[in-house]
Amino acid sequence: MNKSSPSNLNDEQFMKRALELAAMALGRTSPNPLVGCVIVKDDKILGEGFHHKAGTPHAEIHALAAAGDHAHGATAYVTLEPCSHFGRTPPCADALIRAKLRRVVVAMKDPNPLVAGRGLERLREAGIQVDVGLLLKEALLLNETFIKSITAGLPFVVYKSAMTLDGKIATETGDSQWISNEISRQYVHQLRDRYDVILVGSQTILLDNPALTCRLPSGKDPIRLIVDGKLIIDEHAQVLTSSKFSPCIIATSLSASREKVERLQSLHQVEVWQYNTERHVPLEKLMRDLVQRGWISVLLEGGGGLAGALLQEKLVDKAEFFIAPKLVGGNGPSPLSGLHIGRMADAIGLDNLCVDMETGDLHVTGYIRPKV
Repeated sequence: MNKSSPSNLNDEQFMKRALELAAMALGRTSPNPLVGCVIVKDDKILGEGFHHKAGTPHAEIHALAAAGDHAHGATAYVTLEPCSHFGRTPPCADALIRAKLRRVVVAMKDPNPLVAGRGLERLREAGIQVDVGLLLKEALLLNETFIKSITAGLPFVVYKSAMTLDGKIATETGDSQWISNEISRQYVHQLRDRYDVILVGSQTILLDNPALTCRLPSGKDPIRLIVDGKLIIDEHAQVLTSSKFSPCIIATSLSASREKVERLQSLHQVEVWQYNTERHVPLEKLMRDLVQRGWISVLLEGGGGLAGALLQEKLVDKAEFFIAPKLVGGNGPSPLSGLHIGRMADAIGLDNLCVDMETGDLHVTGYIRPKV
């Protein structure tokens, strides 16, 4: 916040409400950010709104419509800097100016180069008091996927894995159903509903034949992405036809059979992305291509080879591990078989750890510590 206008409890209360509103659209706004807005006068909420979907009105427009003429002289609490450019919709900064607000409180500046402070400047030039930085940490966390995509051109990638206490994702015979309990598996479907893309390797498809859909009653199916450099996928795998609403993408290389590529592409909702490489798919290029399509968040569900390779290339941002109180021993696969580190000093560290044991499984969440 500006030193001339320190935050108070009421400011925080209204910004928390704006953040709650923004979160109502989790998984629905890509490639746009999540944004909530609350318009207040005399400590009374006059209007609320949040951005529902890319191409639709922004949060400020919904809130202003609800407040009507009462917005004159009011304060707007917005989780992200109001836009100042014409995209699919007109600039929100101009709408706030026309409504003759007295003050605008913003949680964070927009990292988008098309905005990047210009919205704040336009508001101030119009004589509106602007305060920035209230609940900044919460706002950054809410839009971590958008921030990563707009600043790096890469999607935000979360690696989710379920394993036994002795670090196995299956028995040595390949059996993996089920490692985690029902509560943990239900949470995974919440993640699938929230993230744009679910990513697995070809071995996961061959061994488990998963559908990779979201089974929540009102959930959305993520785009299903399979990394399959040699195109060994079974043409009858259920992932190819498991969703009527989202595409299934197979990323492969020049070693793929042309005839098989054509057969797969003839299936409804199936796309084959063939890269100009031999056998292996260029993972960073694949990730950048996802962002170009407007998909900015990825839930990586396995297997260990693909997860390790993505970590090796510094393409994973966060890990969510479900550790079941079970022991299977033997030579079963590990969750990171594709990661090869020779010295403990070079091990990948995690920050901001969160540990939850309430469900019966040990749920550990952490952010991948960047290498200095």
